[in-house]
Amino acid sequence: MALIELHQVTKTYGQGHKAVQALKPTNFKLMPSEFLAITGPSGSGKTTLLTIIGHLQQASSGSIQVNGQDTSTYSTKQLTKLRFNEFGFILQASNLIPFLTVSDQFKLVDRLTTKGKLSQTPTALLDLLGIGDLKDKFPNQLSGGERQRVAIARALYNDPDIILADEPTASLDTSRALQTVGILAQVAHDLHRGVIMITHDTKLLGDTDGVYDMRDGQLTQIK
Repeated sequence: MALIELHQVTKTYGQGHKAVQALKPTNFKLMPSEFLAITGPSGSGKTTLLTIIGHLQQASSGSIQVNGQDTSTYSTKQLTKLRFNEFGFILQASNLIPFLTVSDQFKLVDRLTTKGKLSQTPTALLDLLGIGDLKDKFPNQLSGGERQRVAIARALYNDPDIILADEPTASLDTSRALQTVGILAQVAHDLHRGVIMITHDTKLLGDTDGVYDMRDGQLTQIK
């Protein structure tokens, strides 16, 4: 069963002669253990698509299924629960809370989760990403690559099926960027998660299972 499946999904901003179709009719599917990338120029609709997939904004038409469930009739409360429990978000900026240590970033998730006992401890996730010795550090004491790995660990902590990464390597040098993409591939393949990554950097596509290109709101599979 697909983790995510889009059927003829569109997004239009504005009305009448001012209407702009940011996303043309789009079909898309993400399977477990699959690592997909979406490339394309700025303003082409990549982030619009990712935020619709993550239910951060609503599509104008079409349907979305998450683990086989049509989410079009979900209430605001159901959508909030869906976003927190089924999705992990990794952004260009690590979005760590500056006054919390690495360990405390996870304690905040503990206070918000509705899943009960989570399948992996913070220590196990930090060790998996090679940063187990940083648990008592604050974000301003970490390098850019370390902050991004903490953000990945935090995104994985609530045990989501789907990881959405929006330009997660934009602030990293080539070596750290390749390392981060390798981690995302490991998450997909070893932990059986679905991962979607937006990137401008075509050098980072080697570990992906599929690549899509977005141009003027039109999504095309190229790998």
